[in-house]
Amino acid sequence: MTDNTPTTSIAVLVGSLRSDSVNRRLAELLAQRAPEGVTVEIVDGLGQIPFYNEDIDNPRDIPAAAATLRERVAGADRVLAVTPEYNGTMPAVLNNAIDWLSRPYGAGALVGKPFGVVGATPTPYGGKWAHEDAARSARIAGATVVEDVTVSQSALEVDVLTDPDVLERLTRAVRTLADHDVTTVAA
Repeated sequence: MTDNTPTTSIAVLVGSLRSDSVNRRLAELLAQRAPEGVTVEIVDGLGQIPFYNEDIDNPRDIPAAAATLRERVAGADRVLAVTPEYNGTMPAVLNNAIDWLSRPYGAGALVGKPFGVVGATPTPYGGKWAHEDAARSARIAGATVVEDVTVSQSALEVDVLTDPDVLERLTRAVRTLADHDVTTVAA
């Protein structure tokens, strides 16, 4: 890749706060395995963002972590959620991040951004419900959900961190998200 080659940047929101979580480690692997011309960067600090509260969502009171989240996502070309499933839905930390990114209404950092969701859970469905909820919430926040990106991987019978087929599917999802043609999105 030459210096003149355009790069597509993907901001990653990890739905688990645990430093050694499987989904955090998957996000790190995806950053390492990013296809040529793609940068994958994890947005850290989601655990420091208070629950969304319109009373503090103003230039004077906005928490620094929330402002940083918005800046990082606004500066990225795409957004990828890498998340487990908690009690049949997306984790609160991911929901909260999407809440902050959805404001101001109609002009939040997710508006018009291609968005995908992947992840693994030790359940037969691999986090399917959490992934559906994250996609729905991001769509309502204005993102363009790229359905072909979704990978809901069960971690019951496979080591998702080393299985070549799983890693290939996840890497292909990143490539699909990066390659999504934003000009085909209806205005």
